[in-house]
Amino acid sequence: MYVAFDKLSDEARVWIYQANRSFTDEELQEIKTKLANFIGQWAAHGSDLEASFEIKYKRFIIIAVDQSKQMATGCSIDASVHFIQQLEKEYNVDLMDKMNVSYKQGEYIAYKDLKAFRKMAKDRAVTGNTIVFNNLVTTKAEFLENWEVPAKESWHGRFL
Repeated sequence: MYVAFDKLSDEARVWIYQANRSFTDEELQEIKTKLANFIGQWAAHGSDLEASFEIKYKRFIIIAVDQSKQMATGCSIDASVHFIQQLEKEYNVDLMDKMNVSYKQGEYIAYKDLKAFRKMAKDRAVTGNTIVFNNLVTTKAEFLENWEVPAKESWHGRFL
């Protein structure tokens, strides 16, 4: 069952998928429709999941479930992963690779593989104050407070 993202509890579980490129406006409209349809029928053991999604910066898909109402199970999580994999195929985009880093360069969102990000840190092309996206957050509260943070306040800081 779809619920507005801001209506979910702060303890809601989140999964963040970052794209290796920005989506076009047309793709965003299509993806939003597909996400709304998926979330609208998403269930665990026959019970609707109270869930939502957001798309940020034309690049990040955030799926959230309020597990205080109904726990997401292995099968329901597998269904969401399969859905994301379908989006990858349909839009020729990488959403599942966790070994890449997105960070802000002004208002632009840059995307690098981890090796390139490490080199940039070594060369001081990125600093502790560079805003990075910590896609390892697991709750809505963490997402709202600790998703966009200076690299020195995230796991990215170990490369600085």
